[in-house]
Amino acid sequence: MLIEDIQRLLPHRYPFSLVDRIIKYIPEKLAVGIKNVTVNEPHFQGHFPGRPIMPGVLIVEAMAQVGGIVLTQMPEFPENGLFMFAGIDKVRFRRPVIPGDQLIMTVELLSIKRRRFGKMQGRAEVDGQLAAEGELMFSVVDR
Repeated sequence: MLIEDIQRLLPHRYPFSLVDRIIKYIPEKLAVGIKNVTVNEPHFQGHFPGRPIMPGVLIVEAMAQVGGIVLTQMPEFPENGLFMFAGIDKVRFRRPVIPGDQLIMTVELLSIKRRRFGKMQGRAEVDGQLAAEGELMFSVVDR
């Protein structure tokens, strides 16, 4: 999926659109997305001057957006639904993500409850090295 396809599925826009491409998609199971990290992103002005590091919360948000690709295409979820975080567990950051890195995020659906809640396992890597991982919980709300 290219950026145009992603924007049809997700409501996020600049500066909060954090997925550039989906390179693998298994319906109702898994998605793998790419985020090309560039120095001209606004958060690098202050995080940190002289040593730009992508904030961990944005890495988690990028993983969640990849997970949103899986969830938005599941037939049992409402078309007008908006997926929001319901919880984040067991998140660990293993290496910094810096400008020039390509973040490869794999997000796998673990469970769905009452067609309103989902739990996913996210993993973000750079050059084959684990950068972050954790469990992401979602809830569907009406737009």
